[in-house]
Amino acid sequence: MCVRATTSLAMQMIGVAVGWQMYDLTHSALALGFVGLAQFAPQLLLVFVVGHVADRYDRRTVARACQVLEALAMISLCVTAASGFTNPALLYVTVSLIGLGRAFEAPAVGALLPNIVPAALIPAAAARASAAQQTAIITGPAVGGLLYAWHPSIPYGVAGAMFALSAVVMSFMRTRGSGSGGAGRATRDSIFAGLSFIRATPLVLGAISLDLFAVLLGGATALLPIFARDILVIGPLGLGLLRTAPAVGALTLSLWFARHPIRRRAGRLMFFAVGTFGLATIVFGLSRSFALSFVALIVLGASDVVSVVIRQSLVATATPDGMRGRVNAVNQLFIGTSNQVGEFESGLTAAWLGPVGAVVLGGIGSIVVMAVWLRLFPALAATETLDATPT
Repeated sequence: MCVRATTSLAMQMIGVAVGWQMYDLTHSALALGFVGLAQFAPQLLLVFVVGHVADRYDRRTVARACQVLEALAMISLCVTAASGFTNPALLYVTVSLIGLGRAFEAPAVGALLPNIVPAALIPAAAARASAAQQTAIITGPAVGGLLYAWHPSIPYGVAGAMFALSAVVMSFMRTRGSGSGGAGRATRDSIFAGLSFIRATPLVLGAISLDLFAVLLGGATALLPIFARDILVIGPLGLGLLRTAPAVGALTLSLWFARHPIRRRAGRLMFFAVGTFGLATIVFGLSRSFALSFVALIVLGASDVVSVVIRQSLVATATPDGMRGRVNAVNQLFIGTSNQVGEFESGLTAAWLGPVGAVVLGGIGSIVVMAVWLRLFPALAATETLDATPT
């Protein structure tokens, strides 16, 4: 959890610093869009390779190597920002290196969880990891902005030090077993084995795809600037509060689950959470009150984290150790796709129907997905506990 919290905080700081510096250099919204693409492209292109690496080699070594790469990338940006030689091309290259490191690191770290804690404690551990990530989402942008205002090189230097610290912590991490899946030589079947396993395991397929399509359709947060300026008329400060609201809800419920793990009716709770996510999205879209919109976003974030905790726990416990890297790689791709494509879908729908119509339609879509998935994956709905035995 310490490693995830540290790297998540560093990534939030980097996002603010790179975004501000890129716009300061180019004054182009398109350039900002390419920053996200540069970071996501390695994960998309290498999804099957990174999973196989996480299963074949010691996952601690893979994660540590990635964190060293990320630290070096941040140090290079720190030096160039301090000397005044930063340019857009360098930012794109560095962000791509960060994306490359994260592409290999995320499946390895995700697959390590069952090697660190017993199966019975995985739901609580997943909740604590989610709480740490939400804390980083809340505090990271503010810290990054404050450090950038001091000097553009400082957030890069601090982020580099945090990545280096994570690599050191990873070196001393103890695992149950070897910390690797023991996959053999790379073949076509072994590389695509994670995708094949997900397709053949309704429990995992249902959990991953339900969360994917619910978030993909219910992307209200991408349109928050429009709601803050034109609909609620609350200005930049109000926009900041709206952006914080989902993380506040997610953090609150994550802390609750960390103390009170989900013990029963996990499948039903996941479907209920997705339905609540859709309803909260609709309420936000129709609201003309800042207070109601703020509460709706808190509920949205809280319901989303229920789905996240259950999905992470099911993927960790229902997947054999030798497959976890490849399954987590596909899972991470699904998460990235739902976030990136979800923002695009929200913007495109808003251009057709207006922001209110786009958000309301997205909320209705999330509820429809929940109803359809109830019929397609009855085994997921009937899942009682999260300590499933790997198949």
